[in-house]
Amino acid sequence: MTKIRDAFKDGKAFIPFLTCGDPDLETTEKLVCVMAEAGADLIELGIPFSDPTAEGPVIQEANVRALSAGTTTDKIFDMVAKLRKKTQIPLAFMAYANSLYKYGYDRFCKRCAEVGIDGLIIPDMPFEEKGELQEFTGKYDLKLISLIAPTSQERIQMIAKEAEGFIYVVSSLGVTGVRDTITTDVGQIIDMIRQVTDVPTAVGFGINKPEQVHQYTQIADGAIVGSAIVRIVAQYGEQAGPKIYEYVSEMVGGLAE
Repeated sequence: MTKIRDAFKDGKAFIPFLTCGDPDLETTEKLVCVMAEAGADLIELGIPFSDPTAEGPVIQEANVRALSAGTTTDKIFDMVAKLRKKTQIPLAFMAYANSLYKYGYDRFCKRCAEVGIDGLIIPDMPFEEKGELQEFTGKYDLKLISLIAPTSQERIQMIAKEAEGFIYVVSSLGVTGVRDTITTDVGQIIDMIRQVTDVPTAVGFGINKPEQVHQYTQIADGAIVGSAIVRIVAQYGEQAGPKIYEYVSEMVGGLAE
């Protein structure tokens, strides 16, 4: 099975995000393959949740559409199992703690391993509470990906020391969404991380142009783009494939050498 670190083995990584089930799971499955063909190195799959606290309006609305279309965690697992017959690109679920808790940590992680998910990102699970989930991610060889935010400050190195897979560096305060300018000193955060670990770093929240991808991958190992992609899916729905291919190709083209 492909592992998260493989996404970074050939240099800088481009990591796009999709909300599963928006507009339907068949489209999600197709778009993952399209993004892999366009040069994505790892794909984040969002499990829709009724109260996604880290998300701005674009991804919140995608969650509503996906849930209204009848998307469930079990249906997402079935979709990933089908997807794994077509692509071995590394995949990470972005999910909220309540969804996993309700499903059962052991059952959820076991199912991830069965269908070929490589990592988990849980934005609302504090570092101090990850132990209860890590017991099961470790058991099933899943990477629990840590987030480091501008507000982490003295906790940056504590979180980085225990990080696995890659470190999701949050570029901005607030929620996800497209931003024209990002004022956080991401370089300083990455310098602090580098002092304690060689786990790859990827910057997300707000990135939507190839120039920003270039800027951030000069200092980090990867760039994450969510809202800009989800917005294309919202606009074109089942016909989004060619537009997503074009956009992801452009963003991949922005990666620093």
